[in-house]
Amino acid sequence: MLIKLRKLLIFLASLYLGVLLVLMFFETSLIYPAPPRDSGDWNATRLAHDDVRFKSADGTALHGWYCEHALPLHTILICHGNGEHVADLADELECFRERFQANVFAFDYRGYGQSEGRPDEAGVLADGEAAQRWLAERTGQSTNNIVLYGRSLGGAVAVHVAAKQGAGGLVLDRTFSSMVDVAASHFPWLPVRWLLRNRYLSSTKIATYGGPLLQFHGEQDEVVPFCLAQDLFAVCPSENKQFVATEPLTHNAPWPAEYYDRMEQFLISLECR
Repeated sequence: MLIKLRKLLIFLASLYLGVLLVLMFFETSLIYPAPPRDSGDWNATRLAHDDVRFKSADGTALHGWYCEHALPLHTILICHGNGEHVADLADELECFRERFQANVFAFDYRGYGQSEGRPDEAGVLADGEAAQRWLAERTGQSTNNIVLYGRSLGGAVAVHVAAKQGAGGLVLDRTFSSMVDVAASHFPWLPVRWLLRNRYLSSTKIATYGGPLLQFHGEQDEVVPFCLAQDLFAVCPSENKQFVATEPLTHNAPWPAEYYDRMEQFLISLECR
């Protein structure tokens, strides 16, 4: 009996170790499931835009789409989620430009779309910094005037950029306190807090951002638990922050009409500062 029990424990331990090794090996592909480069509408002839090439701090060549408004009231940088690239964003870019009367720039992180390289935390965050600097230079503004919008993983990028380079406003859509917290919520039986290399510690960074904040989250989000969004919001020291929660909203569902109204009101409030 003891021999069988010992064999069972050895088997379970080996299985557990094997799962750990597999997850560690595939961490990059799990966190950055970039869609195929030939997916999406790369022509987007219905969208008037400039095809932009620029470089990250380490020289990695990056790509994005810039949509200029004739009479802009705002300038918005879009940091997309981890499962999309700019060729998926034509409708969103057009909507943001027209609905919010804004210059809008969406870019791809390294390893996504037509951007070169392979994604990792340091590189992706540097790409966000470079994108904001490019947009500021293109529009003749300070980075402190650029409104940052980030969805999911893009929220972590937007938080980092706002904390490091400033922002005119920060809009976070279904993002998290840290990637470590998200991983731990999905794999509570694994020591992800010790092993995860891509950590995205947004709670630590947003604690240094005191500018305007608008944060959206769905109570039924199946990817980023609602409590992690609440944790992130609570840490931000801004006296001008709003948290908008919608009960049925899931992680990848389209925005309800209320969200567009709330963002429009938020942007109008920035004009009055």
